[in-house]
Amino acid sequence: MPTPPPVKVGLYRSALRIFALLGLAFALHEIFVWAEGWIAANDYGWAMPGLLVAVLVIYAVLIAIPFVPGIEIGLMVLAAGGSGIAPLVWIATASGLTLAYMVGCKVPYTWLHRVLLDLHLTRACQFLERFEALPVEERAAFVQALLPLRHLGWVVKYRYLNLALLINIPGNSMIGGGGGIAFVSGVSGMFRVPLVMVTIVVATAPVPLAIWLFGWSFSGS
Repeated sequence: MPTPPPVKVGLYRSALRIFALLGLAFALHEIFVWAEGWIAANDYGWAMPGLLVAVLVIYAVLIAIPFVPGIEIGLMVLAAGGSGIAPLVWIATASGLTLAYMVGCKVPYTWLHRVLLDLHLTRACQFLERFEALPVEERAAFVQALLPLRHLGWVVKYRYLNLALLINIPGNSMIGGGGGIAFVSGVSGMFRVPLVMVTIVVATAPVPLAIWLFGWSFSGS
C-alpha cells in the first residue's frame, strides 16, 4: 500500500475536492432557483418546455451528487411545476441516481485509494485493496463475513431491497444522500446493472406517482 502523504498535503487536496463538489452543487442550485423563479414570474409559454427540461436536467445532476438532499430538491421542483410534472420528476430522479451508480461503477480504484490516503484512512484503504482483489462474485460473501452478527446476513442477501429503503429514508443526506448511496453501490461491484436500474425506478416512484395520481399540491389549494 502506498504511504499516506503529509497531513497538510492530504488535507489540502481533500479540501479542494470538497470545495469543488460544494461549488458545483451551489452553482447548480443557484441556476435551479433562478429557473424556478423565472417560471413563476414570466408567462413565456413558448420557452416553458425547454426551461422545464433544463430544470429537470439540473435536478438530475444535483441528486447524483453525494450528500445533496435530493428529496427536498425534488419537492421544490414539484412545488414549482405542480402535480402535472410529477412523472417527469420521477424520471429525472431515477436518471440522476442511475448516473451516480454508473459513475461509481467506472471510478478508478486508484483514485479512491488516493482520497482515502489523503484522509489518512489507512485501514479503509487496506480494506479497499482486499475488496478490489476479490472477484466480483465473491465480494458479497466477503462483506457478509465482516458483519458482526451472523443474523445480519440479510443486509447483504437482500441488498436490493435495502438499497431501495436507504434511498427513501428521510434525512439520508447524512449518510451520503441518494447520490452517495448509489455511488457506493456502484463502487462495490456487488450489484447487477439491470437490477439496480429496476430498483431505483421502483424506489423513486411512490411519492411522485402519488402526487400525480391524486393531484396533491404544495400550494395549499
